[in-house]
Amino acid sequence: MKYIIYILAIAAFTSIILGFSLDVEYSEKLIGFGVTGLFLVVFPLYTYYSWKDKNMKDYMLTKENLDKMRESQKRKKY
Repeated sequence: MKYIIYILAIAAFTSIILGFSLDVEYSEKLIGFGVTGLFLVVFPLYTYYSWKDKNMKDYMLTKENLDKMRESQKRKKY
C-alpha cells in the first residue's frame, strides 16, 4: 500500500510539473489531472494508511485522557 501511494504521488507531481514545463495544447489538462489525482486519490489513501491501526479514543479529550495528561505534567515538573 505504501508503494502504491508513493507511485501515485510521484505520478501526480510529474503530471503537474510536465503540465507547467511543456508547451503543448493539453498542458492544462495535465496540471488538472495531477491536482485532481493528488487530492482525490493520494491524500485519502495516505490518510487511510496512516490512521488504519490507531484507536480514535486515544486522540479524544475524555476525562481519562485529561487525567493522564495532568499526571504526566505533574511528574515532569521538578
